[in-house]
Amino acid sequence: MVYLQLVVAIACEVAGTTALQASQQFTRFWPSVAVVVCYGLAFFFLALVLRTIPVGIAYAIWSGLGIVLISLVGLVVFGQRLDFWAMVGLGLIIAGVLIVNLLSESVGH
Repeated sequence: MVYLQLVVAIACEVAGTTALQASQQFTRFWPSVAVVVCYGLAFFFLALVLRTIPVGIAYAIWSGLGIVLISLVGLVVFGQRLDFWAMVGLGLIIAGVLIVNLLSESVGH
């Protein structure tokens, strides 16, 4: 259940960041409302996750996967390009999240 809550937190954070780009610096009303709602939900679900997973580990997973996913949204939705080194860096973030989840004893399995 805790990983479902973490997935929801990450999805809400990515949706909020996508809405932030769409809000055009808070000049468009509905995307601006979506930013506030999505970030509120993201932090709510992240707080639920912190009941089980240590804050450093939860935040590393939340922010790491959020970075990777929002980079993909930027690529697909907003046409923002990723160069070779950006993709290498994103790959390292994914590797870090996998190492933490698969090998670390800090995460409650």
